[in-house]
Amino acid sequence: MHSHDGHHHHAPLDLSRVSRLLVFGIILNLAFVVVEFGAGFVSGSLALMSDAGHNLSDVATLALALLAFKLFEVKPNLKFTYGYRRGSILISLLNAIILLVAVGSIGYEAVQRFIAPQPVKAPVIIWVAAIGIVINFLSAFLFFRNKEDDLNIKGAYLHLMVDALVSVGVVISGIVIYYTNWFWIDSLISLVIMVVIVMSTWKLLQDSLTLSLDAVPENINIEKIRERALKTRGIKDIHHIHVWALSTSDNALTAHIVVDDSASHADISKIKSDLRHELEHLGVKHATLETEVENCDNEECEDTF
Repeated sequence: MHSHDGHHHHAPLDLSRVSRLLVFGIILNLAFVVVEFGAGFVSGSLALMSDAGHNLSDVATLALALLAFKLFEVKPNLKFTYGYRRGSILISLLNAIILLVAVGSIGYEAVQRFIAPQPVKAPVIIWVAAIGIVINFLSAFLFFRNKEDDLNIKGAYLHLMVDALVSVGVVISGIVIYYTNWFWIDSLISLVIMVVIVMSTWKLLQDSLTLSLDAVPENINIEKIRERALKTRGIKDIHHIHVWALSTSDNALTAHIVVDDSASHADISKIKSDLRHELEHLGVKHATLETEVENCDNEECEDTF
């Protein structure tokens, strides 16, 4: 047997741990949103208020991610045989749409301020944005460990990291305004924030949309599955391979495998077990395998179990 590609395999998510981190992140970021928006209103800084608006959307992102993990806990039933796990994909798509809609309002206000720049209190901008750097980096660090395990966690991590970098930009604009009184810099930073949000959200939107359309998940390579199957002892061929996402962290597969006509039921069970084990290392946790006997066209030669 060949060696495993360990980097393709992730340990199951600790849902209770991730849920606790999400709750902490929500509380931390919601408190900062209130402080940042209030400071932006008092200082007249559109950059602070727009960043507070984006941070509020991040709170929504974290809250929806928390809802997605709660859906994971709903047990399957006769109507929803996989439970509500697929809801996590729809939530990820909704998160991306919410963020892109928020971009429009930021852009509109920034253009208005470019036309008629408003004075802002630079020291307030600098201090509040500096706090934002700490809050956002701390929040992003909470999800660093699991960012590759789930699309909703990855989305939250990316948005928080983007917010941290945006806050760095706001600090820079505050310093420039303090020394130059170039108030239009505030609007420029708002437009930069808008572009950064679009860039960071677009990939999330693409991934969520393709998964909702049952496309092959990004971390799955059909050719590698085929190669691994053909290297599994007892398998002569594999075809009718279909892979789709059950949730933002679980994938499913159906396939037909061809075995030697001398294979017994015990042999076939062993072959299927070996292949399922290999598939787990390629990111597939649920596999339904139908067997076909080599050099046999009779339907009685096919067996599913």
